[in-house]
Amino acid sequence: MNDSNDIPADEPEHAQSQTAYLLEEMQLYGYRPFEDEPDQRPLPESRLVDVAVADMFDGMVSALIDTRIEPDLEDILWGLVNVFHNGIQRVERELDDNEVAQKRMQREQDGSEVNSVELERAIAEGVTMIERRDTFEYLRDAAADQYRTFTKKPWLPRSGSKVNRKALTSAVIASKDFINDRKWSDKQVLMPKGVRIAVSSGPAFNDTRLIWSTLDKIRARFPDMVLIHGATESGGEHISVLWADQRGVPSVPIKPDWKLGKAAPFKRNDEMLAAMPKGLVVFPGTGIQSNIRDKAKTLGIKVWDFRHLGGA
Repeated sequence: MNDSNDIPADEPEHAQSQTAYLLEEMQLYGYRPFEDEPDQRPLPESRLVDVAVADMFDGMVSALIDTRIEPDLEDILWGLVNVFHNGIQRVERELDDNEVAQKRMQREQDGSEVNSVELERAIAEGVTMIERRDTFEYLRDAAADQYRTFTKKPWLPRSGSKVNRKALTSAVIASKDFINDRKWSDKQVLMPKGVRIAVSSGPAFNDTRLIWSTLDKIRARFPDMVLIHGATESGGEHISVLWADQRGVPSVPIKPDWKLGKAAPFKRNDEMLAAMPKGLVVFPGTGIQSNIRDKAKTLGIKVWDFRHLGGA
């Protein structure tokens, strides 16, 4: 056996081989795919997610309650939920890029194995992104439930929609159907199935008891009710959104496009009625409420008219 003294003094230090480096990384951190590879690792278990999110909120509230930071606690908890909401938007942007790449690869298909493999990899990456997006939505919804528990208020994003798929599942999507399937499923989420009931109210009407009792009666008749509203940030429509969140009723905001100026709320009325609601609840307000009431009557849509606080 050679003695260590036989090693020349100027022997260079050998670099670690790529295989040794890979094995060391896997031992330390586990399997981690490259950015251009589909991730085969499992999704988090819903049970563990629920526990982790609950512990996160419990820890934050315990640390800040009865301190000078307590007045800011609601904003901090809102921000915790928003972290997951931002994750959804980030993955959606990745999905958009993946969709563009798939369209390009579809045009470039020439029967070669290389192009075919690239398209299959893009599809697999897209499926993984959908699963990541759905998982972020589950995380966001679990955090939103904790936010409601501690603040007694529903969590609502300050911009955009709060889509809810409640999914932690895998999917298999075939080649060219990927893009159409994604668009179709997103449309189904954004306009859920059920009996659509529209609500219109002025921003100054705040009779919570009347609004809740009216909507409860309608929901008793239509258990699969979907609430459509004009996204007014105060008054009867805002109270109706709070009711829907508390009752677990899907709600779809249809916002006015203020680029249209004074015509915006009336155009918004047309969009609400274009969704073909089963009925329309009109609470006291302005000429905007009278406008949508008259148009609904013309279309033969059932109207519950409370503009003068009459009965349903």
